[in-house]
Amino acid sequence: MESSRSPRTGRRHSLLRTAAVTLSLATTAALSGCASADTTPSSAKQSAFKPVAQKASSQITVWADSTRLPSVQAYQKAHPDVKMKVVTYDGGADGSTYLQSKVQLFDRTGSGWPDVVFGTPTDVTWASEATKPGAQPFAAPLDEKLVPQSTLDGFAKGSLTPCQFNGHTYCMRNDIAQVVLWYNKSLMDKWGYQVPTTWEEYEALGTKVAKEHPGYLVGSVGDTNSHESYFWSGQCPAFSLTKPDTLRTDLQDPKCTRMAKLLDNLISAKAVATQGFFSQGFAKDSGSKVLMAYGPSWYGQYLFKAGFRTPAKQIAAAPPLTWKGESTAATGNVGGGVWMVSSHSANLKASADLVTWLTTSDANQASAPTYPAYAQAAKAWLANPANKDYFANDVSGPFEQAANEVWTGWSNTRFSDSTAWSSVVLPALTAGKSLTETLPAWQKEIAGEAKTQGYKVVDQ
Repeated sequence: MESSRSPRTGRRHSLLRTAAVTLSLATTAALSGCASADTTPSSAKQSAFKPVAQKASSQITVWADSTRLPSVQAYQKAHPDVKMKVVTYDGGADGSTYLQSKVQLFDRTGSGWPDVVFGTPTDVTWASEATKPGAQPFAAPLDEKLVPQSTLDGFAKGSLTPCQFNGHTYCMRNDIAQVVLWYNKSLMDKWGYQVPTTWEEYEALGTKVAKEHPGYLVGSVGDTNSHESYFWSGQCPAFSLTKPDTLRTDLQDPKCTRMAKLLDNLISAKAVATQGFFSQGFAKDSGSKVLMAYGPSWYGQYLFKAGFRTPAKQIAAAPPLTWKGESTAATGNVGGGVWMVSSHSANLKASADLVTWLTTSDANQASAPTYPAYAQAAKAWLANPANKDYFANDVSGPFEQAANEVWTGWSNTRFSDSTAWSSVVLPALTAGKSLTETLPAWQKEIAGEAKTQGYKVVDQ
């Protein structure tokens, strides 16, 4: 999850980390992850990877954040023959460029690269390319005989898209944060409300709630990742790579303006808050009045249970909403870390085995803090009572459905998608401006950021 950008490791801030501070959560999880567009035709795949001389029994150095450290230690305990040196670092959270800076230094000195690192999808954007002429990209292409294709095919649909550049897969997704509709089943039943299945029904119910139960909310747009829940789910082309070096950002697209209008109506009705769920004082003042929340799979445990302290068996999850008349469902993603193997590793087998175990094994993922990206491991996670006994319904169906409906048109770029939202949109909302009238300024800020990162920007 992100903070002044969600939990984020690298390409966003860490909401889970923000939540940990603001709401005093016991467990943090680095979440991050926008989809990326690998626009390279298969026929144009680059295959310049040349492994260094391999030493089968050599020690591997692993860099992990504090949340993933227990998993790495568990692997080490289960595989005592593997020599490992484990280093704890921030994992790219809160926009940190520590890993990138270190790799640039190692590329200059010719040594020092860790064998395995935990990071964010943003890290993959630079790690899949050379940091300087003549250097080898830091991340090894895992599909080049390091990880079986059958394993890569086992991840939730689209979840490896942020890992894919130049026709290759440079990381394995640790977790995803697919967006679903959260609702207080106890209150919905008490008031005789039906759970909405379309955005139109969601808006109508929100308007009704505002009239019949003033003060109760069906959402918030005030957090640094709120746009990922709403505009990403709405398939708004705010961050769409049409080519590796070309970003389309068109906030006047009908799919952007219709979401902005819907939210403006609910904000005006006081059914959607402009104060963030994770902002200071929200849990105490309004946490008990959140009837619905459109947000990531980690909301259940980390927002409602730990943050709002909502009693067990009240909160339920429903599948992502669709627009009336549209059969194809799409949703957003608010987090998700990745594991990368260094192309400089002298023990690629041990490194790849570790990353595979961390991301796919039931032994590790069943007790992970957030929803695994690997489909089979996700089933083990859902079977763990600790991950679903709190809820009023079986969240397995909504979670599994949403995991395969994350829209891949919201691309993984070299810059955070939260910065423009936080610096332009949130202040405008606080000042009383509407989302609709703020769209041009938001687009201008995104375009400016993209250009500083070397992207060509188009709006169509």
